[in-house]
Amino acid sequence: MTDVTIDWWKGGVIYQIYPRSFQDTTGDGIGDLPGITQRLPYVASLGVDAVWISPFFTSPMKDFGYDVSDYRGIDPLFGDMEDFDALIARAHELGLKVMIDLVMSHSSDQHPWFVESRASRDNPKADWYVWADPKPDGTPPNNWLSIFGGPAWQWEARREQYYLHNFLASQPDLNFHNPAVQDELLEMARFWLDRGVDGFRLDTVNFYFHDAQLRDNPPLPRELRKADTAPAVNPYNHQSHRYDKSQPENIAFLERFAALLRQYGAAVIGEIGDSERSLELLEEYTGVAGRMQMSYVFDFLSGNDLAAARISEVFDSLHAVAPNSWPCWAMSNHDVVRHISRWNLTDQAAKAYATVLLCLKGSVCLYQGEELGLPEADISYEDLQDPYGKEFWPEFKGRDGCRTPMVWDMGVNGGFSTAKPWLPVPHAHLQRTVVGQEADAQSMLHHYRWAIGLRRKHSALRGGDMTDIHAEGPVLTFNRADSRQSLQIQANLSADEAGGLRPWQVQIIEG
Repeated sequence: MTDVTIDWWKGGVIYQIYPRSFQDTTGDGIGDLPGITQRLPYVASLGVDAVWISPFFTSPMKDFGYDVSDYRGIDPLFGDMEDFDALIARAHELGLKVMIDLVMSHSSDQHPWFVESRASRDNPKADWYVWADPKPDGTPPNNWLSIFGGPAWQWEARREQYYLHNFLASQPDLNFHNPAVQDELLEMARFWLDRGVDGFRLDTVNFYFHDAQLRDNPPLPRELRKADTAPAVNPYNHQSHRYDKSQPENIAFLERFAALLRQYGAAVIGEIGDSERSLELLEEYTGVAGRMQMSYVFDFLSGNDLAAARISEVFDSLHAVAPNSWPCWAMSNHDVVRHISRWNLTDQAAKAYATVLLCLKGSVCLYQGEELGLPEADISYEDLQDPYGKEFWPEFKGRDGCRTPMVWDMGVNGGFSTAKPWLPVPHAHLQRTVVGQEADAQSMLHHYRWAIGLRRKHSALRGGDMTDIHAEGPVLTFNRADSRQSLQIQANLSADEAGGLRPWQVQIIEG
C-alpha cells in the first residue's frame, strides 16, 4: 500500500460506545456487536463523524475487556467476526468511521503469551513481559504502585520473580523494550485495519514503556497531588511517576505505529494518563508530524466544576506548553463520574457546556448517554461489578455508575435487554430515554444534535484557529477563525446574568 493522507478526524466528533451497555440482542443482559449495528442509524442521526467502540476482544472480563486474552478474537459475549464485519459495513453505509480500542500496555494473565512467559525463565516468550528479581529481602524490586491499589508487582513462584502490573494483578504489563513484542502488536493492528477499521483509541498510551533500570519513583509533595488519573484516596497519587510510565522510548514506537496507520489512511486517538506532564506529553505525542494525530487528557474529565476561568487556564497552558498539539476534548467517558453529576449541572447548564465543548479547537469525544443528559447512577455494593470500586469502597465507588445500560424507551430495562442487565437501569434514567427525548423539541438530545450540526456548519469551529480566550467572572470569550469565516463565542457559565448574557447563554457572533 502507498501512504494515504485523510484528515477526517481533525475537528471531528467521535461517539464512544461501551458495548456491554449499548444494546443486547441475545437476551443475556449484556450488550453485543449486533446491538451496536442495530443502533447505528441513531448514532448517525446525531451528526457525529465516527464511533469509538470499547474492547470486545476475547477476555476473562476481570476488567471487562481491558484484559485481553486474544487480540485477534471476539469474545462470544459480544458475537463473532461475522457480526463485526457487518457492523463495519453498516457504519460505512451510514457515513460513520469506526475506531476500536486497543489495549497494548498489558494483556490478560490468561493470554497464551503470558501463560508461556510465566512458565520458566528460558522459554520463547520469557522476555515478553516485565519480569524482575526480588530485592535480597524478598520484597518487590522497587516502590512502583498499581493504579488499582497496592504494589505494582506480583510474585510468580514458577520463575521466582515478580512481574509488573500497572493495573490488576491479572493484567501483566507487556515488555515494549523487546522488539518482538512491538512487531507482534503492530501486526495485530494491521489485522484489524485489513478488516476495515478506520482507526484506534490507544488505551493508556503513555504506559507502554517502563524505566529499564527499574528506579524508584520519588515522592510527590501533597500540594502537587491531583486526583484525575486516580481517585484521591488512592496512594498512587503520592508518587511522582517518573519511571513507571511516560518514558522517552515511547516516541519511537508511536512513530512506527503511525507509519502503519498512514498506509491505510487511519487515525489514532491516545489516552494520556499523567497528572504531572499531560500537556507536555500531548505535545510530544501529537504536536510532531509522524506520531499520533490526537489524544485526550483529563483536564475536563475531573474536578468538581468547570468554570470559565478553568477553561481559560487550560487553553493558556495548552498554548504555552503544547502549541502544536491536537487535543480531543471530553467531559465524560467510561472511567469517570458522568459530568452532569460531577459538576451538579441542571439541564440548562449542561446544554451550555455541550455548546462550548463543541466550539473548542480540537476534536471531541462524546460518551453514550451524554446526549441524553444521563446523571451518574448510584450503584449499591451488592450490584457492583468494577474491581476498582470494590478495592476503594465506599470513598470511591468505582466506574459502574457511568457504565449502566443505555435507555432507549420505556420498555423492559429501558429497551436495552429483555433479561436482567449486567448493571441495573436507574429509575431516573427512564425519564430520559431516546424515544421520550425525540418527541421533545427542547430536549437534551435535540440540543446535542443542534450543537454538533453547528460545528459541522461552521468550518471555523471544526478546524479554525482559537485565539483571545479569556474569562471575566463566569463569562468565557474566545474567537474561532479560518480563511472563510470569523466567529466570537461568548458563554455565560453561571445561573445569573453576567456580561450582558442571560444565565447559561452561549452567543455566537459572526464577524
